[in-house]
Amino acid sequence: MQLGRHISAIALLCSLSACADTLPFLGLAGSDSIDEEPSSSFAQIDSEHESEVISTLLDRRSLLEDGSSYDMVGAAALDASARSSEAELTSAKLRAEAKSKNWLPTIGPSVSLTDLGDVVAGILIEQVLFDNGRRKAEREFAAADVEVAAVNLSIDMNDRVETAVALYVAGLRGDEKAALGSRALTRMSEFQRIVNGRVDGGVSDRAYLRVVQSKIDGMQSARATAHEAATTSRAELKAMTGQEFATTPTQLSLGTPPEDNQFLTVLKASAEATRSVAETKMERAGLLPQVSAAGNATTDGSGAGLTLDLATPLGLGTPAMLQAIESARETAERQVAEAEEDARRNYSRQTQRLASYRRQEAEAADLARSSRETYRLFQAQFEAGQRSVLDVVSIYEEWVQREMAHIDAKYEVVLIQLELARDIGILADGDAI
Repeated sequence: MQLGRHISAIALLCSLSACADTLPFLGLAGSDSIDEEPSSSFAQIDSEHESEVISTLLDRRSLLEDGSSYDMVGAAALDASARSSEAELTSAKLRAEAKSKNWLPTIGPSVSLTDLGDVVAGILIEQVLFDNGRRKAEREFAAADVEVAAVNLSIDMNDRVETAVALYVAGLRGDEKAALGSRALTRMSEFQRIVNGRVDGGVSDRAYLRVVQSKIDGMQSARATAHEAATTSRAELKAMTGQEFATTPTQLSLGTPPEDNQFLTVLKASAEATRSVAETKMERAGLLPQVSAAGNATTDGSGAGLTLDLATPLGLGTPAMLQAIESARETAERQVAEAEEDARRNYSRQTQRLASYRRQEAEAADLARSSRETYRLFQAQFEAGQRSVLDVVSIYEEWVQREMAHIDAKYEVVLIQLELARDIGILADGDAI
């Protein structure tokens, strides 16, 4: 008979859980999903409660063309990643999984000492019947925490790919500038040979030789600097990915990233705002009463009852505390608006820089072409005895400088495109993260 009363009390409390709220979005399907290895960190198994934020991240497609050198560098950077943000996302998912069961009754041991000094052991079962939405807010907070961790992971991985591809591009730029420097030095050595002959023959002053030698020294320094920059970038890229990559990319420009994709900073601010609102709900519910049903089954008998309590005692400052909690909602909304404004400003600034460097690239190409034609004209006039060797050397040096400026502008265009794609989060496929 006593055992029957124990079972009845337990059954009563378990039946009360049927009045609880349904599960919120988690992106998880239960403990079984933890044992599985999803293809992406953003994979959502529970299709009924999918997160819009995580779905957006999962659907992102990389701006890097499949099979291109950039794509191979980015894939290697992702494969070699060991960032803490991945572990943080896993922890957030596990916390959300734990909170998803907070509407169920809690069971724990109870030990008490009677007046006669006897120890009475039992099982205490408690079920919250009404808590002003606190446990639901806890689940919402945990779900939003997963979203924040997911956006952080996307930001981290896109930063990593941008860093790797930028290093690869820096290596290409260094190679191209070093190759141009080598060609220029070969031609300048020929000028030096001509001037040497004219000086030895008494036709030219030795100062001419010093001028040519000075220009050669400057070109040698520029070539060495470019070569060192390329070597340093490749060494850093190899340390980052453990691989070496081809030095002749299939293409250079990436194209302008589309504006319709939401910036990752805005997604993060939105997820943080959702989490902040859930936190305010928890704090507000903590200042209001909650009703619980409790049952205790011991060796001396069993019993059940209702309790009314407050998680936080009331005080004279409680009204002000409630107002402060409500104002946090407005703060969260304003933070999202600020993030959107900053994103728009950043996109406008970067697109203007992109347009500027494209203009500089075109102008530098035209100027280099003009200098090359002028150099050929001066060379012909020099051979006809109408120009001095220093005139030819000066115009050749100008041509080389404009070619260098064209190379710099060309690669700056790629680097800005990378930064834009990184901020939008389209340097890696969502299902590859």
